[in-house]
Amino acid sequence: MDTGPRSRRADAATPLLIAFGLASALDLVVLLAGWHPGHLVAKPLLMPLLAGHVYARGGPRLLVAALLCGWGGDVFLLSGADAAFLLGMGCFAAGHVCYLVLFGRGRTHAGLGAAYGIALVGTVAALWPDLPGGLRGPVAGYSLLLTAMALRSSRLGPLVGLGGALFLLSDTLIATGVAHWPQPPRPDFWIMLTYLGAQALLAQAYRERPRTTP
Repeated sequence: MDTGPRSRRADAATPLLIAFGLASALDLVVLLAGWHPGHLVAKPLLMPLLAGHVYARGGPRLLVAALLCGWGGDVFLLSGADAAFLLGMGCFAAGHVCYLVLFGRGRTHAGLGAAYGIALVGTVAALWPDLPGGLRGPVAGYSLLLTAMALRSSRLGPLVGLGGALFLLSDTLIATGVAHWPQPPRPDFWIMLTYLGAQALLAQAYRERPRTTP
């Protein structure tokens, strides 16, 4: 029986995934209940647990790094300050760069690329007048990077591609809140639900090989 470090690391994969699921459920429940202190406790646990699971499964370092960048963004966004928002956006942007490098270069479906392009231009143009002046440029640049990540994620199959799309949706919900657009009840719940789904699906990238579309 192999009892070396690699075997012990693999043994931790399932407990870490279960812990991630429990922490995710806790976070969503406290958001629905409107209990903010519970969110402050649960949210910082999420990405380290998922990153630990990927590491234990022998996933690539870039994937672990992307998830840990998400953890940095999560922590900064717990503050409502503009500076913390920009720092959080920077952490997520670094994570998207990790994802882009991980997913590799190659063709993507032309129709999907056109759809993402239209969504990017339309969303930024609609939000632009309502965004604070100091956030317009950073939000536009971040949106371009996020959309590129979402599009390229489709190269690793439908599940990882869905993760990229959910990430785009989650951050669009955040942006509409910053622009003071009308929000659904408990908007933080919907933001976290789509975000957790996105990261959990993107974390499956270690199982897939990039695909190309002729």
